[in-house]
Amino acid sequence: MQDSLSLNVSLLRRRVPNLTTAAKAVGLRPATVSNLCTGKISVGRAEVRTLVTLANLANCSLDELIIQGGKLSMIETGIKPIDLFAPIVKGGINGFVARAQVGQLVVLAEITQNLREEGYETILLTPDREFMGISDLEGFVDAKVHSAEDAFAEVSLREDKEKVVLQVDRSFVVSGDLYELRERFEAEGYPEITTILFDPSGTAVDEDDPYGPLDTLCYFDIDLASRGIYPAIHPVQSTSILVEEDTLEDRHNAVNRNAKKLLRRYKEIRVLLNSLGEDKLPEADLELYRIGERLEAYLSQPFYVAEEFTRIKGARVSVKESINDIEKILSGEYNHLKPAELKFKGKVS
Repeated sequence: MQDSLSLNVSLLRRRVPNLTTAAKAVGLRPATVSNLCTGKISVGRAEVRTLVTLANLANCSLDELIIQGGKLSMIETGIKPIDLFAPIVKGGINGFVARAQVGQLVVLAEITQNLREEGYETILLTPDREFMGISDLEGFVDAKVHSAEDAFAEVSLREDKEKVVLQVDRSFVVSGDLYELRERFEAEGYPEITTILFDPSGTAVDEDDPYGPLDTLCYFDIDLASRGIYPAIHPVQSTSILVEEDTLEDRHNAVNRNAKKLLRRYKEIRVLLNSLGEDKLPEADLELYRIGERLEAYLSQPFYVAEEFTRIKGARVSVKESINDIEKILSGEYNHLKPAELKFKGKVS
């Protein structure tokens, strides 16, 4: 079936590191290529010319370029907005896009802490330079390295390479070192190493395609951060190939879609409420707004790594628990609760 087909994105990354630029140079729209890589556009809907051009760029056959899908899986982090809206792809390339000072490094630290309990080891690949928060992150990882060569050596030492997470500063993407590193992993017969890209400088947010094709995009929202709602992960702009290709369980996909739809409308009503006032809005919109407030508050979460600063005990929430709670919020079962009663909590029920 066409729906089970997908691009061999790892092959494209290896053979065409600057894929977006290269695609544009041969007449392909970068957005189309990116959407094909993330699954937003299915291979079955793609023009034959586009696929042939991509195969020529990668110097491969169409059979090599197009593979059977359905093998992707997520790594559960215990962080509600990530697991629901931007699930981490095991063995994939997952990107964080954020302004500086909105909490992306704290989220990385919490992921590291939570995954350690599941037997994962994390290696931090970052240049030998100072950024606020990097030193705090270093305290949670298993190893810190400053070159792709040293990162390869550290991964080589790990017995269970499928449970290695590589956290990589964006500068190694820009230089091309990351893609050379992943090509070397493949040459050695290693499994695909789960990679999380981050940008401590905060400049990636100003670019349309800061990392090239990603399996997961986790976008941080400065509006949420300014209102003290953390983790400040944008629930609508964040996405994953796992979501786009309906790889997740049906309830997960349904809650993802319904929550995003509600939150889009909530943000619109919030603007109207602030400009027109409550009296000018119909009761139906006000009810949606109140549900949106509850959902937005629920998606906040206290972190174990921040307990010293927040004085709030950290909480880890499974995907199943998040789905159960959000279904009840959307259906109105928690209408008796105020948003403040859901903010910085773990699960509700």
